[in-house]
Amino acid sequence: MCEAYCRVESGALGPEENFLSLDDILMSHEKLPGSKIELPLWLAKGLFDNKRRILSVELPKIYQEGWRTVFSADANVVDLHKMGPHFYGFGSQLLRFDSPENADISQSLLQTFIGRFRRIMDSSQNAYNEDTSALVARLDEMERGLFQTGQKGLNDFQCWEKGQASQITASNLVQNYKKRKFTDMED
Repeated sequence: MCEAYCRVESGALGPEENFLSLDDILMSHEKLPGSKIELPLWLAKGLFDNKRRILSVELPKIYQEGWRTVFSADANVVDLHKMGPHFYGFGSQLLRFDSPENADISQSLLQTFIGRFRRIMDSSQNAYNEDTSALVARLDEMERGLFQTGQKGLNDFQCWEKGQASQITASNLVQNYKKRKFTDMED
């Protein structure tokens, strides 16, 4: 006859565990050393859960305090494309991982953008028919888009100033409105 607990043989020495064995249950609770692995952002976002703490995210160097200090001193000296071609987008996605540094990161992203914006737009407006590849090579992808938009605006303005712009015409909506107005008057 069994007492309160009948011993169930452990399966610890074989490849199978015996889920009814207290020894196997206790053995399976032993901690394994963790490891750091690099995951793509999309996978980390999928696995991250504040409640279950499946993984913790370590900030990339460029978003840590040392680099934030560099950005606050003079953001224009940093080659953002070399550090990560999607600096602003990636940084804003990092904010979804509940880090105590999120407020500092978001402030740093904003101040970096503000500090670099004037130079980007000035350069795009004052570099008509000049080689801008050295400047553009140091820009984040979003900044490159801003620079190209500024360059297009400058080129369009130069064409307009030289009289090479296409003739401005009324839109179909305006033309149709005028036609309706005249037909209403005739009735």
